[in-house]
Amino acid sequence: MEPLKENQIIDHISDIDGWNYAEDKIFKEFHFNDFKEALAFILRVGFEAESLNHHPEIINVYNRVSIGLQTHDAGNKVSIKDIELARDIEALLV
Repeated sequence: MEPLKENQIIDHISDIDGWNYAEDKIFKEFHFNDFKEALAFILRVGFEAESLNHHPEIINVYNRVSIGLQTHDAGNKVSIKDIELARDIEALLV
């Protein structure tokens, strides 16, 4: 798996609402009404990630969920797999 160049990453995430890039990772923080909604979202993300065999970094504090994406097979850099999973995660919110 080849890592994307920084300009490619920025171009890809520019049309994915709220996603940012820093330190070889794309990331976003999500806010929900309560812990139950946050946990339900984490479960949906988990099932999606498992189906793609691509597993994100997920941090949860009450109603906030932070997700970071990078590809281990690309030397812990961002690859197209991360962009695709970010898009899939956004689709879960619709």
